[in-house]
Formats: sequence, C-alpha cells, structure tokens
Amino acid sequence: MSRRKPLNADGGRTLTKVRPGRPSRTPSASPRRDAPVERSTAPRRWRFVKGTLVAIAVVATLAFGGRWVLHTSYFRVQNVTIVGLHHESEPQVLAASGLERHPTMFGLSARSIERNLSRFSWITGLSIVKHWPSTLVVRVHESTPVAVAFGAHHVLEYVDRAGRDLGAAPLHVNLPTLQYLDPRSATWPFLHAGSAAAYVAGRLPVAFGAQVSLITVDAQGRVTLKMTTPVSFVLGPATQLHAKFVAIASVISHSTLRPGDVVDVTVPDELAVTGPAPS
Repeated sequence: MSRRKPLNADGGRTLTKVRPGRPSRTPSASPRRDAPVERSTAPRRWRFVKGTLVAIAVVATLAFGGRWVLHTSYFRVQNVTIVGLHHESEPQVLAASGLERHPTMFGLSARSIERNLSRFSWITGLSIVKHWPSTLVVRVHESTPVAVAFGAHHVLEYVDRAGRDLGAAPLHVNLPTLQYLDPRSATWPFLHAGSAAAYVAGRLPVAFGAQVSLITVDAQGRVTLKMTTPVSFVLGPATQLHAKFVAIASVISHSTLRPGDVVDVTVPDELAVTGPAPS
C-alpha cells in the first residue's frame, strides 16, 4: 500500500521551491547578547596619564608662583613694633635684629631674630606676631635681676637667677648683694662655685626675701644669708631650699634673736643657734 503525502488546505501537496543556481541557506545562530566585547584600554590609560600630568603642572605652577609672590617687596617687612624693652636701646635692638634689611615675611622666625640679639644681656627670648602683608610685632622677654654684685672694676652690676651679668646697677638698689668668700676671685663673675649665691637669690621667698642684704658663698658652695637685723642664717649647700626657707621663716616669726646671732639650718629639722663672735 503506497503512502501519500498530506495535502495542503486547498487540496494540493506542500512542495518546497528551490530556486536554481542558489544553494539553500542554513540560518546561523545569532550572537549571544551577554558575550564579552573586547575593547582597547589604551585610550583610557592615556587620558589618565594626561590628566595626571596636567594636575602636576598646575600644582607646580601654583607653588612656584606663590613662592615668588611671597618673596616680592609686597610681602617684605616694612613696619616693626617692639614691645617689652625696658633696659636695652630700641634703635640698637632694631638695628641688630636684621629687620631693617626688610626680610620676607615668609619663613621669618623668632629663633632667627633671637640669634641676632644674643649679645644683649637682658634679652632672654622673644615672640613675633605677623600682620600680613608687611607688619611685624616683636615682643621681647627680658631677664629679671635677683641680686647685685661688684664686678672686676668694682662697678655694681645686676645679676639674674642664672648668674648672668646684666649690666650696671645703682648703688641704692634694693636687692641682696652677692659676695664670694675666696680672696682669689672676690669680684663678679665668680667661679663655678659662686653661682650658688645667684641660685639662692632667685628663689628667696616673699616672707623674708626683702630682709636679706647679703648672700655669701665660699669655695665649697656653702651659702649664708645675712639679714638687715643683723642676723645670719647658714644654709650650707644650695639644696633642700624649700625646707630651709620654712625653717628660717619659723625662726623669724617665733624666736627672739639678738643682733649677731647665727642660725644654722643646714639640717632643717636640727637648728643650731650661736651667738655673735666675741669682740
């Protein structure tokens, strides 16, 4: 029995037409949408390098340009105010400071000015305030004298707590006088041992400091206070000063001392009082 092909809707058979001379085409698979597409990264890398170089050039231009501007005359010191001077000459200090040469405000420091003023004995430090573009305020810190001493030419000189000679002082000044009990070096500046007298003078308490008229020190560093009463207090070495000063204040307040008495407070808890030396 022969099998017939199915008929189409109009009763005919379905035939596939093939055009002569053209091979049949097999539809190819379409590319997947999620397949990676290879792209060159060279343009992107070049844009990054180019942007970086431009940024560096801009920053360098601003830096060098700003530095050049800050070193122009507009940003140089033109006006200087010095405050805190009491013992040194302002024109001399200004001339020695180097500020009259109109340095640039940029990079100017108090330390550099201090080096220029190191020859002035009263000046121990300073601070500066910059008011841009060209004004400078210099605040000078001066040393405080705590005693006086006779120098090599028998001229009375101020002495600070570090033992530095600050310059000539009037004879009537109300400060204790330092004396070194070594005939080989009896004038200021003393030898190293003599600096203990200045150290003690700088630490005298308010309770009796104004009553001290003379501070002596020997070659071994033993210090003695001679009061205006006159009474003497032997401190010994310049150590335990707080305890020794408390003992002295207590003796002055609660004891009756005669002129010429000597009170030894070398050991603060073991006071020893002796009378004046026989005449």
